[in-house]
Amino acid sequence: MSRWARKTDSNQSDIIKALESVGCTVLDLSRVGQGCPDILVGRADRCYLLEIKSPKGKLNKAQRKFRDTWRGSFAVVRSGQQALEAVGVINV
Repeated sequence: MSRWARKTDSNQSDIIKALESVGCTVLDLSRVGQGCPDILVGRADRCYLLEIKSPKGKLNKAQRKFRDTWRGSFAVVRSGQQALEAVGVINV
């Protein structure tokens, strides 16, 4: 696998569709690497970084370091509903 051919989780397209269906903009960052989250989501003049994981997926070392040092919004999501919650469309 080339350094730019990053594997995406099978639920990524469903999560992006859920976000876009409520008017969010989504930028795929999965090719950035170095622990950078999978997507950047814009909603209501705010930006959210979301790391997409499969139901049993875990953060790798680089992703944990990014999460622990990032001073902005960061969430791990496993479904469209979790993504909508993370960006404030659904209140928990």
